[in-house]
Amino acid sequence: MTNIRIEESIVLVLTLLGRGMTTEQITKEINDKRLHTRRDGEPVSIAQVYAAVKRNPSVFSIEGGLIRLVM
Repeated sequence: MTNIRIEESIVLVLTLLGRGMTTEQITKEINDKRLHTRRDGEPVSIAQVYAAVKRNPSVFSIEGGLIRLVM
């Protein structure tokens, strides 16, 4: 699959699986499906996923350790 923005990758994973997920679970899915890679070609880190979620509070919420879509 084409390299899409990390935020789009998170939305896709959450939509496809239809449930809240931990940062670790989302990161694993993104890397397993190769939805997004860093500019240096390395896999996405847990910290990158968490930062993307925190940057977009209108799209993502964190409740009980699970990330969910707001929309």
